[in-house]
Amino acid sequence: MWLQSILLPLREIRRNLMRSTLIILGIVIGVASVITMVTLGNGASSKMESYLKSFGGSNSLYMEPGKMTKGGAYIQGKPFNYSDAMAIEEGVDELNAVAPIVGSMTQAIFGNENWPTSLTGSTNDFLTVQDWTFSRGRSFSDEEIQAGEAVCVLGSIPCEKLFDGQDPIGETIRLNNTSFEVIGVLKGKGNLMFGLGERDNFILIPLSAFQRRIAGNSYVSYMLFSFNDGVSIEKIQSDIETIMRERRRIGEDKEDDFSFQNMKQYMNTMSMVTGSITAVLAAIAAISLLVGGIGIMNIMLVSVTERTREIGIRLAIGALERDVLRQFLFEAMVLTCFGGLIGIIFGLSATAVIAHFLTFPFEPTPGVIIIAFMFSAAVGVIFGFFPARKAAMLDPIEALRHE
Repeated sequence: MWLQSILLPLREIRRNLMRSTLIILGIVIGVASVITMVTLGNGASSKMESYLKSFGGSNSLYMEPGKMTKGGAYIQGKPFNYSDAMAIEEGVDELNAVAPIVGSMTQAIFGNENWPTSLTGSTNDFLTVQDWTFSRGRSFSDEEIQAGEAVCVLGSIPCEKLFDGQDPIGETIRLNNTSFEVIGVLKGKGNLMFGLGERDNFILIPLSAFQRRIAGNSYVSYMLFSFNDGVSIEKIQSDIETIMRERRRIGEDKEDDFSFQNMKQYMNTMSMVTGSITAVLAAIAAISLLVGGIGIMNIMLVSVTERTREIGIRLAIGALERDVLRQFLFEAMVLTCFGGLIGIIFGLSATAVIAHFLTFPFEPTPGVIIIAFMFSAAVGVIFGFFPARKAAMLDPIEALRHE
């Protein structure tokens, strides 16, 4: 009986192939849209998380002079200096790296080649906080940092543009009319997201060399800190704040003239944003499933009208109402389940292609795929029930009279 209930819908689908295809198409589009939106949203979240981790991840903290108050006023803060960084490093045991940083734009020159790039002055802790690794060469020695030696480490882009495949180690380049020896080259990390720039396009020199040879002062523009997993970022921020308020002689009744930002906040915010966007897009895509369900109900009602005489014959020769109900209900379910399976295949394929071009990770979620399929089957049951019930409730005599 159950086998017959499945074979009859398949025969009817084959008999009206074009109509069945149009019915399935709405379900295919709905399921594929939901899977595509959710999978791309997961890929975007993963890419954003890995991108932020390349800047130190959730275990990093950023501090800069100046602060925006709750009332909207901006408190101007004087620049930091190297001794502030040393005081924080000595006073906060939980930190594993403290990087004081200054920077400016410059023109790097080697022989007949030149390239516009960002010039950064810092210590080796800058490499630790932002997780930079070397493709060749080495980092600064303690003597080079303390003496402000004219040495530099190249990002991958300046290395490529200035040396074009040559080994730059030991060569001399000019930065702001000052000669610097190249001692290392960093591995590339790729461009910033959303076309905001090239993070590999910079040159690192010792902080003291930047202050003496480039800036002519002892200012530090901002600081980066990193710490291990499990350490309370709130405690670290509080400890740093205590040290800086004391060093900058800020009274108890005065607000800080410096501010903090941490990657954990960025990561949480971006996760909320991408999650919300994904949920909204998935909900919009799910509406097409409902539209497809309405289409199924309309077509099934037409089918009942067209097959009224066939239904009357079945009822007249002994078929029960539940048999007719099951036949039409199964027909709707078979259509939606076929549409769901095709939609899953199409959705995953389309997502893989789109993710490749957007350079997003391809991370399908099994739970979402199962839910999308079950939802498509539920659409078949819900929207197929009324036409099936109408067919089952037909009077056999009236049905046989139908032309």
